[in-house]
Amino acid sequence: MTTVQCKERGISLIEVLVTLVILAVGMLGVMGMQARLQQSETEVYQRTQALILLQDMASRVAANRNQAASYVTGSSSPLGAGMTCPAVGTTQLERDRAEWCNALQGAAESDTTGNVGAMLGGRGCIESLGSGQYLITVAWQGLGRLSAPPSGAACAANSYNLADSECTDDLCRRVVTTVVRVAAL
Repeated sequence: MTTVQCKERGISLIEVLVTLVILAVGMLGVMGMQARLQQSETEVYQRTQALILLQDMASRVAANRNQAASYVTGSSSPLGAGMTCPAVGTTQLERDRAEWCNALQGAAESDTTGNVGAMLGGRGCIESLGSGQYLITVAWQGLGRLSAPPSGAACAANSYNLADSECTDDLCRRVVTTVVRVAAL
C-alpha cells in the first residue's frame, strides 16, 4: 500500500470567511462611532450657537438698562421657534426683540429649505428675578435624551416632548442661562 501525502497549499475557505466576518464587525463598529461623533458635533454646534445668542441678548439688556424691565417675556411666552417674530420697530427695545427672535429662528443662515443658522427649535425667555436682576434663557431641541434641565430653567418647558420617541419629560430639552444685573442709577 502506498500512502499519498498531501501538503497544505494556500489558505482555506474557512479562514477567509472568518477574516471577512471579523472585518465586517470592525467596520460596523467604525460606522457606529462615526454616527455618534456626528451627533456629538451637532450638539456642540447647537450649544455654541445658544451661548452666542444668550450673550447677545444679555449685552442688549445691559446696554438698554433703562428699559430692561420691558424686555421680560416670561417663561411661558418665549421668543423664537413656533411664533411670528415682532416687527422691527423704531425703538431699541423693539429692534432688539425682533432681531433676537429672528436669530433664534436661524435667520443668520438659510438654504433652500429655510433658516438653518441656529439650534433646532430655538426659543428664548427673559424673566425678572427682582432687584434689577434678569434671567435670560435659551432653550432648544437636543438630538438625544439626557437629564431634564433644572426646574428653575422653565423657558420652553415641555415644548420638545415627542410622543413616539425617547424625548419625553423634557429629556431632550437643552438650556443655557445667564443672569444680567442692572444697577439702579
